[in-house]
Amino acid sequence: MVLAIIWGLLGFYQVDEKEQAVVLRLGKYSDTLGSGLQWNPPFIDKVTTVRVTEERQYQARGLMLTQDENIVEISLTVQYNIANAKDFVLSIKNPVTSLEQATDSALRHVVGSTGLDGVISTGREEVAVSTAEKLQELLNVYTSGINVVKINIEEARPPTEVRAAYDDVIKAREDLERLVNEAQAYSNGVIPEARGEAQRLREEAEGYLSQVVSKSEGEAKRFTSLLKEYKKAPQVTRERLYIDAIEQVMSNSTKILVDTEGGNNMLYLPLDKLMQQGTTAKASMGRGSKDQMIDNIATEVIERLQRNSNQGQSERRR
Repeated sequence: MVLAIIWGLLGFYQVDEKEQAVVLRLGKYSDTLGSGLQWNPPFIDKVTTVRVTEERQYQARGLMLTQDENIVEISLTVQYNIANAKDFVLSIKNPVTSLEQATDSALRHVVGSTGLDGVISTGREEVAVSTAEKLQELLNVYTSGINVVKINIEEARPPTEVRAAYDDVIKAREDLERLVNEAQAYSNGVIPEARGEAQRLREEAEGYLSQVVSKSEGEAKRFTSLLKEYKKAPQVTRERLYIDAIEQVMSNSTKILVDTEGGNNMLYLPLDKLMQQGTTAKASMGRGSKDQMIDNIATEVIERLQRNSNQGQSERRR
């Protein structure tokens, strides 16, 4: 009787809230029990408790061959928990060893499909996510009962033997990126300036075009009006045009040669000198009008013409 009581008391045990108990009766799976006070017959049932809510970690490191045939050294941490206590206890003899092997296989598969730059720098996060997905697929095939929470790639770098060469590659890539940025900045400064200059030239050309067209239209209208007047009085219009032309020519000339009729001499009139003398005389007088200066110049011109005419008549008499 005492032995029966002792046997019965040995069958009581406590399952923690974070645990599940896998019960084997005579070596065969019987049940999975949750938290609380449980009892199973001693020596008949075998109870294995598993902490299912605890998050566990596994660290791995290894040399991998990338898609572009470069060697990279990777260090990572796998965070996982137990999703199914029965599978974790019964399906695989050594779940942790299987996890290590599956992690290595999944990581090599993903790294072998990725270039060196993607593993080391730009695509490290993508490599971690893809490795976690591949690892979970393998663990599901094994019915391991393990759930992969997250994979963190702590370090990814070339092997120590080639680290110096890789640093040179990184530096060259940084120099390339810097030069590209400088070229882009220069382009951003030059192109708007060139566009502004082109716009300015275009506007100047349009303004010149408008000016030439307007001037041509004005000249055409003036010629049309002049043609009407010419048809009304040809002789008068012709003389007016001649006088206007002579006036325009003379206004731009400072020296005039006058050919007197009946003589061999030509009269030279330096208008610029005469105007200079008139200006000097005006300054010396202090008071005097512009009209007086013009009268003096005209008088001097007439006197020169008269002297030249008298000289020509004297030569003809001889």
